[in-house]
Amino acid sequence: MPDGSSPTPTSQSAASPTPQPTIRKLTYSSDSGAGARARIGLLVLESDQTMEDEARALTAVVDGVALYHARLANDVVVTPETLANMENELPIAAGLIPEYMGLSAIGYGCTSGSTIIGEDRVAAIMNGAHPGIPTSNPLTAAKAALTQLGVQRPALLTPYTPDVTLAMQANFSAAGLTVNLIGSFYEDSDLVVGRISPDSILEAIIDVGSSDDCDSVFVSCTSLRAADIIEAAEAAIGKPVTASNHALVWHLMRLSGVDDLIQNRGRLYREGLSA
Repeated sequence: MPDGSSPTPTSQSAASPTPQPTIRKLTYSSDSGAGARARIGLLVLESDQTMEDEARALTAVVDGVALYHARLANDVVVTPETLANMENELPIAAGLIPEYMGLSAIGYGCTSGSTIIGEDRVAAIMNGAHPGIPTSNPLTAAKAALTQLGVQRPALLTPYTPDVTLAMQANFSAAGLTVNLIGSFYEDSDLVVGRISPDSILEAIIDVGSSDDCDSVFVSCTSLRAADIIEAAEAAIGKPVTASNHALVWHLMRLSGVDDLIQNRGRLYREGLSA
């Protein structure tokens, strides 16, 4: 154009609307969903790096068992004071798994926390959110496991500082168990505990468990990766061995009515629950 302006573009008709697809209404059937045999709730510490992984592995060989997790706030440094503070967080976490999920059992995943807060108090809090549902925690489960295995003198292996470890020993003693041997990694950080190698844990079990002053070993702390070395540890010392996650998952399954006897997971998993 003489004035150098651009030509006005030719107007185009508006695009026609895109046809909406037809959505076919499909038929379906329904069943009882995941966890047809057992739906197990787990209250996991926010700092725990191990419990969920081990729980899945321990239940994977059993058909019809589903796990439902909720995490609760905790301090990564483990002291009697920080453990006691979890009492206020427990009802919040328990309530995050809705009652309509129909749990068959629920567990609190902290051995030392159960020691300091008290097993009965922990159970009462969980039943506040899930009335009438069987409950457990690693400390209660450990005592049930040791009773089922028929042992009375467990060696105790912990990652904790002495104040927490001795509180746990006192709890076992009050339950009629004689703890003559204790080994500890003297570590108060849950982040570090979750990274202690299974080989180190196995060596520690052999160290404390080879003595004639014990008839079994309990490895305390849900952050310690012990579930996969139970068979090797038992073979090495010739005595029953269990650990926090190992005992808790066994106890929760048995409380849920899952009585399958499982091979290659240690003597405990070849036991029912008679007590």
